[in-house]
Amino acid sequence: MENKKTVSEEKALANLANLCSKGEHCAGELIDKMRRWGLDEAAQERVVAYLEEHHFIDETRYCHAFVEDKVRFDGWGRRKIEQALYMKRVSREAMNEALNSVPDDDYLAVLRPLLQSKWRTIKARTPYERSMKLIKYAMGRGFEMRLIRQCIDEAADFDDDDDES
Repeated sequence: MENKKTVSEEKALANLANLCSKGEHCAGELIDKMRRWGLDEAAQERVVAYLEEHHFIDETRYCHAFVEDKVRFDGWGRRKIEQALYMKRVSREAMNEALNSVPDDDYLAVLRPLLQSKWRTIKARTPYERSMKLIKYAMGRGFEMRLIRQCIDEAADFDDDDDES
C-alpha cells in the first residue's frame, strides 16, 4: 500500500512538538507516526533527537506516567503494563524503573475490588473451580501470581462481605 501523504521534516517536527506539548509520548510512537508520514530514517532520528534534547519526550517520564495511568485508571497489573511498554519499544531500564516504583499495595488496591466484583459473578461448582476462574481473570489483567494468590487466600473475606449485605 502506497502512502500518498508525505510530510517534510520541518512539518513533522512542528506537528510532533505540538503533540508532545499536550501529553506524554514515547519515541516509538513518534517513529511509527513519522514512518506512516513517509519520512526517511535519518530524518526520523534527527526529529527524535531534537525532541529529546528539548525535553519534549523523555522515556523515563513517559514510563512513569504510563504505569501510573494504567494501574490507577485501567486496573492493569505489572505484566500487562510491561507488555504494552515493550510493544512501544521502551528501554528495559526505564520500564523496570517505572514498574518497580509502584508498590505491591497499589496493585493490591486495584486487584482486590476487581476480584471481589468478579467473585460474585462466577458460576462454579467447587471452590477450586472458582479459584481457577479468578486466577485466569486476574492473569488476563496482567497481575502477578503471588498477588493473585494473596487476594484469593483472603477470599473468605469476600464471602463475609456478602453475608453483611
